[in-house]
Amino acid sequence: MFKILLVYVMKFKKSLFFILYLYPMNLHFIAIGGAVMHNLAIALHKKGYRVTGSDDEIFEPSRSRLEAYGLLPEKQGWFPERIGKHLDAVILGMHAFPDNPELLRAQETGVRIYSFPEYLYEQSKDKIRVVIGGSHGKTTITSMVMHVMNHYNQDFDYMVGSRIEGFETMVRITEEAEVIILEGDEYLSSPVDPRPKFLLYRPHIALLTGIAWDHMNVFPTFEDYLEPFRKFIEVIEPAGKLYYFRDDPHLPGLIRSAPSFVETVPYHTHPHEISEGAYRLLSGSGKIRVPLIGRHNMQNIQGALLICRDLGISDDQFYKAIQSFRGAARRQQLLAGNDSVKVYLDFAHAPSKVRATVDAFREACPDKNLIACFELHTFSSLNAEFLPQYGGSLGEADTAMVYFNPGVVRHKKLPALSKEQVKTQFGTANVTVYDDADLLIKDLMNMDHHDAIVLFMTSGNFSGLDLKLVAGEIVKGE
Repeated sequence: MFKILLVYVMKFKKSLFFILYLYPMNLHFIAIGGAVMHNLAIALHKKGYRVTGSDDEIFEPSRSRLEAYGLLPEKQGWFPERIGKHLDAVILGMHAFPDNPELLRAQETGVRIYSFPEYLYEQSKDKIRVVIGGSHGKTTITSMVMHVMNHYNQDFDYMVGSRIEGFETMVRITEEAEVIILEGDEYLSSPVDPRPKFLLYRPHIALLTGIAWDHMNVFPTFEDYLEPFRKFIEVIEPAGKLYYFRDDPHLPGLIRSAPSFVETVPYHTHPHEISEGAYRLLSGSGKIRVPLIGRHNMQNIQGALLICRDLGISDDQFYKAIQSFRGAARRQQLLAGNDSVKVYLDFAHAPSKVRATVDAFREACPDKNLIACFELHTFSSLNAEFLPQYGGSLGEADTAMVYFNPGVVRHKKLPALSKEQVKTQFGTANVTVYDDADLLIKDLMNMDHHDAIVLFMTSGNFSGLDLKLVAGEIVKGE
């Protein structure tokens, strides 16, 4: 009976795909140039939809990638005349404003408006949805699961917030895949939809890595920040499963109020050892060397292992595949190196991420000269009320260089910061604060880099510095 039902389901899917091919959906993206937005546009174009879009500025790599698929707007700007009843839907990006002319026209004409996460759910309503959330590690765990599944040629859809080796895009949407793996972000869905993105996904399998206050512009207090995670637990589908890191100080308390129809499963840091700067997983299969470092990544590996088990991957298969995982872009990414010095880039920007990344390099390389260069770039990090959260986060570095751009502070309409104020809040004597990126690089280049690790940490680019070029110059000097 089950086989007969499966045959009918597959026939229905093929019929549906044929109908879509004959009558493709017409979609328009407002702010198509966004990092993930342009990936969704490409994914739906590849699915056979008719996709158009607008934006007032499109940077690389979005520009080249949209152009390669014939999706780059002919002109930059907003053109409300493009919005009409011929559209099946408008997808609204976070970089648009509530008074965007195209958005206003869509509201006037009654065209259905979706946020990015809303449309992802619309495309995955009939799939098994796996959602990985938390204040840190969600991109890495999502990437690990994708890497392992891809290693064994498993068919799945996905959305992840970073580029991953072996994947052309950051989004894949198909008719055929029965599973979708989603990175769950707690930030707002769109300029007109204040719901946290991950609340719209309604997972069957969920994972929470941990909670550390972030996004102060949206969640002014820690209690405000906790609330979306409480709600996330409530939107897990009946008979669903939630994995959570048991050593997080906040998650166990939230889990106690989980609905009775959700199975909650704690997980821990994967057993491991460190030898000659390399991390080895301790498993029934022996000692498995992995290219990642840091206790936080051993936690991430354990979470990914549990998700993969539920997706039909055996532990032996997981351990074999994870050995070739090199990480998502801008996560412990080696920019340049030789026997004397290595230069890394990491996306770490929130206090918990900064601390975890610095501690990881210190643990892996206890005898190296660790030079940490950190940029305050986000709204939260440039807010004087939030700065104390960084206290001690750079303490394990031998030298810590903290940079902020006063122009970005003004652009975000925040009170001015002084270098002395920032240094006081980091709270360790090894910190020097800069408000001039060129001066930071000058001082960095004049340092002794012998037997050193140089670590850049930012969600920006140090006000336009070519960090790969800088890394090359550092290595060349040794």
